[in-house]
Amino acid sequence: MHLDKTRIRIPLEKFTQYALDFERDKNKALAFQVELGYNKANVAALIANIYANIGEFQAVPKGDDGYGMRYEVIMTLIGANEKKATVLTAWIDDKDTGELRLISAYVDNPKGGNVDDKGI
Repeated sequence: MHLDKTRIRIPLEKFTQYALDFERDKNKALAFQVELGYNKANVAALIANIYANIGEFQAVPKGDDGYGMRYEVIMTLIGANEKKATVLTAWIDDKDTGELRLISAYVDNPKGGNVDDKGI
């Protein structure tokens, strides 16, 4: 199955206040920056990339914990730096709001190492 891209919502804050925020999660932010060339300055391009490609990849149901069915979509994206990387995304079909909303995203197996390796 594929997620209905007309229903998905990607909260900007998932990236600006978490996944691309070096203060919140240095390793996750570094992976997005090194592997795909995304940071807070070009977050709109990352979100557009996910929207543009979500329909190309299978959504795997992960169960309903009472708040709505959760899905995992593993995507291969070509980033702002023209590199290709695998991005794991998690979604919830929120039973209260009816939104199909992104709840998490991260680069899988980043080759750039972690923040401690970079001395950042």
